[in-house]
Amino acid sequence: MPDQPIRVMLVDDQALLRTGFRMVLAAQPDMEVAAEAGDGLEAIEVLRATAVDVVLMDVRMPRLDGVAATQRICQGGEGGPGDPKVLILTTFDLDEYAFSGLKAGAAGFMLKDVPPDELLSAIRAVHSGEAVVAPSTTRRLLDRFVTMLPTAPPETHPGLGQLTDREREVLVLIAHGLSNGEIAARLFVSEATVKTHVGRILAKLQLRDRVQAVVLAYETGLVRAGGR
Repeated sequence: MPDQPIRVMLVDDQALLRTGFRMVLAAQPDMEVAAEAGDGLEAIEVLRATAVDVVLMDVRMPRLDGVAATQRICQGGEGGPGDPKVLILTTFDLDEYAFSGLKAGAAGFMLKDVPPDELLSAIRAVHSGEAVVAPSTTRRLLDRFVTMLPTAPPETHPGLGQLTDREREVLVLIAHGLSNGEIAARLFVSEATVKTHVGRILAKLQLRDRVQAVVLAYETGLVRAGGR
């Protein structure tokens, strides 16, 4: 448990939903609701003066939606003190927005009706620097919306040329939904070795986490929906 509570910001245009999330978070000794906002524009304004660790970001909101707000927070340097991580909240029929949110820099996405324990675990994972989207869920999302992705060859991303053959193999397995443990079993190496490979892949491709690695693998054509 961290010495200081995880500071969470709730961004949703429905006050009732924010109240529900606030009640769940308030019951946790390692979390606190540091701020709230009713839309993306207000969230950015609040973040400029408020230290936040994790932002729970709705998608459909007035003035500035969650995807645009996420992009400005993660890529535009408007996160304010604390450089917050963004966790997109969505519903099944808004998967395309979740995909856009991941590309914009979100650390992951969850369904709005997620059980409280899973939401709390996701917040803790994001705060610790992990991606909270299960690899298999990420693949389902990208498979469903693969038509949104460009068909450029992998060579269009210069970082891919810096990967070793083994690192490229690990990247493909990540994109196909395998966990570190599963990759280790497939390649007959230790899980620690896989973690080392993943770290080098992220560094060479200048990616924040494995969610972005999956997006890049699909986006560049290294991995295709339904096959390798």
